[in-house]
Amino acid sequence: MRVRRGYGPVSLRKQGKSPEPTRGVVSPKVRRSPFPATPSFGQHLFRRNVIQIDNLFGGRYTQIRVHTTESACSPQTYYMGMVDPDKKVNLYEGKLRVISPYGGEYALFDPKDYISYIGEWVEPWTYIRLTHLRKLGWSGLIEGDKTSLYRVGPLARLNAAEGMSTPLAQKEYETMYDTLGGRPSHHTLAFHWARLIEALHAAEEMQRIAGDPLLTSKDLRNMNLKLKKAGIGCVEAARGTLIHHYETDDRGIVTGANLIVATQHNAAPISLSVKKAARGFVKGPDVKEGLLNMVEMAFRAYDPCLACATHTLPGHMPLDIDIRNRSGDIIRTVRRP
Repeated sequence: MRVRRGYGPVSLRKQGKSPEPTRGVVSPKVRRSPFPATPSFGQHLFRRNVIQIDNLFGGRYTQIRVHTTESACSPQTYYMGMVDPDKKVNLYEGKLRVISPYGGEYALFDPKDYISYIGEWVEPWTYIRLTHLRKLGWSGLIEGDKTSLYRVGPLARLNAAEGMSTPLAQKEYETMYDTLGGRPSHHTLAFHWARLIEALHAAEEMQRIAGDPLLTSKDLRNMNLKLKKAGIGCVEAARGTLIHHYETDDRGIVTGANLIVATQHNAAPISLSVKKAARGFVKGPDVKEGLLNMVEMAFRAYDPCLACATHTLPGHMPLDIDIRNRSGDIIRTVRRP
């Protein structure tokens, strides 16, 4: 197995059979793999997901190209996550950092100023208010240089940060980006790998907190409960950045509220992934086998709230995809019961 480092393709092929020449594919003479002989569990999980993608394409010579600019699983977007003063991942307090698709810092701001940086856009085909970077303006479901879309969640947090605040998680952080070819990584399937690193980080933090003498101290925190007419809170939830904004009158009755949850941040990039999957698999009325799986893989990695309510025993997920012509008429429905 050969896995290219960097933003090019991930290539797997059977022994003794070479794929046809393709732009960006590593020469067959290159045998070096970034995976060690005994890979970590995160590396094993990512490699297994790549093999599953290959199976969708029939595995004729097990040559799968996961281009960041061409694959539905690797849209080039901005990324946002909370960081501490050292720009390490922080889940509860800190500033929100946004990096560009190429890794440069685009913004670093206090969550209370989110309105100046995050815009919300309404489209007639969805109930979700699609978020984007306000100063760039809404540019639609596009990626790359002209996009204003950003992603949140495990991979986004690691992309937006300069590292982890605990030693074991930091080691795995470095291993992941060394394997994927540097930061940021646009591989959506790497969200799963990033979750494992965050779980390790959380375990280290729990151990640190458990040994803190303040945990059993008799000192009590005296809070200032004076009523404020406006309050904005922000944390990094499991799925990504969570922002709550409330306004009240003098009696404490809520007069205004705005919530931007992780799935809302990711809604437009998810739609972009579905759009790219459709363009790759739908050629006229004939739909390639694997469209349903590819579309599902494109949005499942984000763990959206929309998908959590669709689970049915024994683990199947009903999914309907309507194929429309240019006039908007449905010409075929691909369905999985």
